[in-house]
Amino acid sequence: MSQTSDTMELREDDILSHYAAATAMIQGFDHSPRIAEAKEAPVAERSSGIGTRRRFRTTTPGLVTQRSTRSEGVQLLARIEGADADDLLMSPAQATVLQALRRAIAVALTVAEQYADRTGLADLKRSNLEGTLPAGKSAEFSELLNAEAVVALAVFANATAFLLAPHAGEETVEIGDVEEVLLDNSTLALHGALWELDQDIGLFADTDEKLVATVLGFAEELMGKVDARAVTMGRLEPFTNASWTVGKDGLTIRGFTPSRAAKSSKLTMTFKKPNEVVGNHIAKYQAMKLAKMLMAYDFDRKLNPFAELGGFIFTFMGDGAPGTGKTTLIQMMAGLIHDYCQVAGYAFRYQNLSTDNIDSYQGKSGQNAKAFINNVIDPNVIGFGTIDDIDQLAGKRGDRQSSAGQLEITAVLMESFAGANTVVRGNCTFGMFSNYPENVDDALRQRAGARFLVDGPQTREDYIDILYLLMGKNHDIPVGAHEVFSAQEIKKAVAASFESHSKPHEPGLMNVFDRVNDQIGGLDTIAKLGTYLKGIQEADSRFTGRAIKNITDAVKVRAMDFELPDEWMETPELFLHKDYDTKLAMINEMRQPITVEMVVQEINRYADSEFRYADKSDEVAIENMVRDYARQEEAKARYLAGKT
Repeated sequence: MSQTSDTMELREDDILSHYAAATAMIQGFDHSPRIAEAKEAPVAERSSGIGTRRRFRTTTPGLVTQRSTRSEGVQLLARIEGADADDLLMSPAQATVLQALRRAIAVALTVAEQYADRTGLADLKRSNLEGTLPAGKSAEFSELLNAEAVVALAVFANATAFLLAPHAGEETVEIGDVEEVLLDNSTLALHGALWELDQDIGLFADTDEKLVATVLGFAEELMGKVDARAVTMGRLEPFTNASWTVGKDGLTIRGFTPSRAAKSSKLTMTFKKPNEVVGNHIAKYQAMKLAKMLMAYDFDRKLNPFAELGGFIFTFMGDGAPGTGKTTLIQMMAGLIHDYCQVAGYAFRYQNLSTDNIDSYQGKSGQNAKAFINNVIDPNVIGFGTIDDIDQLAGKRGDRQSSAGQLEITAVLMESFAGANTVVRGNCTFGMFSNYPENVDDALRQRAGARFLVDGPQTREDYIDILYLLMGKNHDIPVGAHEVFSAQEIKKAVAASFESHSKPHEPGLMNVFDRVNDQIGGLDTIAKLGTYLKGIQEADSRFTGRAIKNITDAVKVRAMDFELPDEWMETPELFLHKDYDTKLAMINEMRQPITVEMVVQEINRYADSEFRYADKSDEVAIENMVRDYARQEEAKARYLAGKT
């Protein structure tokens, strides 16, 4: 992993010096739970009179403490060894979990120690141990101990999740809230966390798969809990303003930001080749371009040249009638990215946000949506996230039919796609798909930087091609007077599709276009183009500044109206494995100048989609009102007939 100038190396010798303390914590310690209640009886001794651990009481150097409540023995080593009661030997998965926990504890203790040195806490501990701590320093001492505890918990949870992520399977475990979060000092904080982890393993981890899932679930919950507590605490700047890297593990610690291991997702979908997507020429062409754009991402710089040059599509929306090929388009794009990543040796993560993520518990739907976003934007992978049938998943604000869970998802997607903290690195893209885009919240829909009209086969040739494709090989019916797939030649079809947008398609936009042309003539200057945009806004008030940004982004994409050569994807050394500056220069050489025709076509393409959505939305609303009026009249007639 590359190391920036503000990132410090966490020396391996310093980490190893804490292995003895970390091992002792895993072997066993006593803990008196103060917040959480025991979920299960402690681990039983294996044989009568023979313990599984040595008993000891840990102390914090420089801190005088006293216990008076009954303590419980915590034996993580024995707990994990006994997770599969049928096997007396430790499994590889159990050993991996124990190694990860020991490593994570040692890293946490190392960072906590560095925090103590930076803040003067180490000196205060020595004074407290010697009984010479000034009375005026007591409050500061207590605050620094609390902050050190938060640092230790945050690093422990982060490191545990990072180290175990590559070993995660499809199994997931809902462990519930983490409660035993103690902030007296770093040692007691880790004891509280490990005590609760021990409880959760005893409840949920009856197989190796569930063991890994339980520890990962606990680490994620602990990170969230600690992050929430840190918001109201002071003296954390020495931790949040610094970053450390652990070279051996590839782990980078940046405050409370989770580190993610580069792990590919397991894909079970059926991939489609581009020639198996019939029609949808612009959508197919842009999806193919975007798949190659993603591969230009530089893992050292954590940036994509296309994102820097302004031609990257971070979010897009594909809309069309049912059965026009939206799912096929997803399968094609995911398949292309997957194959490119296989060649380059990159981790690829695909995830779909579905209606299964809507939960009846308050806040859980939003958490599911945020987890989806975080998995895809992980800067250590190439990511592709899809939201199929987004009109059903994300609620429309002001619509009484939208559930609380749907509105939570809408809020998360809006903040993630174009929020104050949104960072577009160019390693991932999100596609929203819908048969009824008019039912998607206006503000969310406008966060789609590009629009793909997925209208399926249109021409006679398209219908012959799709029939030939779906019929398969088990027949002897001749093709006839037709060259199969010649109409799907992408360059020719796309050029014709773009040319068709030199004038609008939707009647409402046609009226605006014709009126502006009659008033000022051809749209050949910035001033005239701006006048046209103002005319569109007067016809549809939803056509705001965000729409202009989306149009200019689309124009910049058109300036990148080239596909990276296939051989660059097939031989990584030609492009993919080159350094960032070289890739940037190679892409710059292929850029095309922006023309008036490009700008007019992209204005019309975007505005056509907005007018199409608005017309559909208005028509649906009118039809619903007519239906309501008809019901009222029928109910009134039946009521009056019953009265007589």
